[in-house]
Amino acid sequence: MKLSLVSRKTNQTNFQPKKNWDNADLIIEYLNLLGVEYVFGVPGGAIEPFYNALARYKNKGPKIIVARHEAGAAFMAEGYARETGKIGVCCATTGPGATNLLTGVASAYADNIPILVITAQTPLPKFGRNALQESSCTAIDTVGIFRHCTRYNTLVSHTEQLTAKLISAITAAYRVPSGPAHISIPSDILRTPASTFELTQADNLVHDFALTDNVAVAKLLDMLKQSKRVALYLGRGCGAAIEQIMEFAELTRSPIITGPAGKRWINGFHPLYRGVFGFAGHQSAEQTIRDKTIDLLLAIGTPITELGTGGWQSDLLNSKLVHIDPNIEHFSRSPMARLHVCGDLKLIFEQLNSDIILGLKWGRKWDAPDPVKQNFLDHHIPSNDHGFQIRLNDPASCYSNSLPLKPQKVVTKFAKKIPNYFRVHIDAGNAWAWFTHYFHRASAKGNYHIAMGFGSMGWAIGAAIGNCLGSGRKPAVCITGDGSYLMAGQEITVALQHKLPVIYVVLNDSALGMVKHGQKLGKAEEIGFELPQINFARLAEAMGVPAMTITSPTELDNIDWEYLGKREGPTLIDLIIDPNEVPPMGQRVKGLADSSATPGG
Repeated sequence: MKLSLVSRKTNQTNFQPKKNWDNADLIIEYLNLLGVEYVFGVPGGAIEPFYNALARYKNKGPKIIVARHEAGAAFMAEGYARETGKIGVCCATTGPGATNLLTGVASAYADNIPILVITAQTPLPKFGRNALQESSCTAIDTVGIFRHCTRYNTLVSHTEQLTAKLISAITAAYRVPSGPAHISIPSDILRTPASTFELTQADNLVHDFALTDNVAVAKLLDMLKQSKRVALYLGRGCGAAIEQIMEFAELTRSPIITGPAGKRWINGFHPLYRGVFGFAGHQSAEQTIRDKTIDLLLAIGTPITELGTGGWQSDLLNSKLVHIDPNIEHFSRSPMARLHVCGDLKLIFEQLNSDIILGLKWGRKWDAPDPVKQNFLDHHIPSNDHGFQIRLNDPASCYSNSLPLKPQKVVTKFAKKIPNYFRVHIDAGNAWAWFTHYFHRASAKGNYHIAMGFGSMGWAIGAAIGNCLGSGRKPAVCITGDGSYLMAGQEITVALQHKLPVIYVVLNDSALGMVKHGQKLGKAEEIGFELPQINFARLAEAMGVPAMTITSPTELDNIDWEYLGKREGPTLIDLIIDPNEVPPMGQRVKGLADSSATPGG
């Protein structure tokens, strides 16, 4: 197998070492070396030496952002990493502080987001003595708990270990497959003078090496030469190569479908785009993928998840498939593919495009895709852009003026009105389905975020804060449900404290909507989904956050997004929606009922 190697390095400048560092200072210096601007966490006794170091580095080191719950801190670190490409950093004290982080860390692990997780331990001499909040290996073993949701996980038991283990954690977080790295440090070691006064060069910390299988790329080129029609399926990992991938699509006239997370990288009105396949997907995407005249289906930058494949449907996972991905782990979920191509996506598509351009000069061409067979009126298409090639369910509801507001109308209006540079975050629940199906805008900059790997309720509430800080305070929108907001809504006060323009939209239907509609669709017992009627606007106002309640089409249309995005602080929108509208989540219900589904089966 012939391989080519790509290496990307950081370009941060080094910091001058100091002779009076303790180990907590040493960690801060390494964060400075990486250009990390914020640490998200909740203080406590055992982690106090780390906070002392952050205080000593005031104005010349990362700023501490105190979350209201440790899970929120981890979600914020993830949002920061998604926006900046830098490592997100979160910290917690020993015992319950560490275990509270767990859901956020698991979410980052499932979506391959690089974060550094720093937890404290009681002092070493107290290990095994039933100290308050002890979490050593002889008590509630937090290092053991984190073992299965981190790429690197260790206890620092001697001061001489810290530098090597910290460097290992940072490199593991960035290395493909990326994800969280956890170091647990006893408080007495955090206070101990550092055993080294020299920092590793920044360029030696982050080596994003990517091996590309040139033999597989050559095989793919041969397949392309013999094919007449090609289609593309884009996953969440396409961002770094999206320009090259789109060039390939246009050169080969390939229709494009995406997974629910992959849609962030494509203009919803591109004439080649056919919509989402899988959870809450589009008939136009299914029509494309079932087209028998398509010779090759290239699945790019996708982990092949249940929601992204409609329960591993054989329409996608079959012998037409070529799976292209930098993460070799993902190939275990596409064993039926004709070819696996592992490597740097940008490099692979640069090679493909170079050969295709030569072929086009010599008269080679690929057949154009068929237009989508629309069976509804043009005015039901949520744009005047005639390139819109996505077939929607129930398009008439996008224009309904009935009350309570139809979620389809809300989402379609948001797609038109929310400026493209606003960062949009979709929380777990019915919002997933409504926004996957009906939210289409011209932006292809990756400013649409959804975390479907672990499916954590409340993720967007914290992630929007981290994202807003990472973007230099560009406006962020959090779309959440009333159930998720009741779990984690207190984090809005973090945005208030730091004057962040985060706009929280609560889709208020007084229910755990995905549970409610899932039970109905699956003919299960209808139980446990009811929530009380809550005035979330008044709740926000009690916290000092400006808020509004939206109940009518006129009020919906009059939301001034630009004004809200310029505010120094958050805003809450309590949006009352029709509780009886069923979201497009039928595939999810089928998946829950079918325990026999296997990749390709």
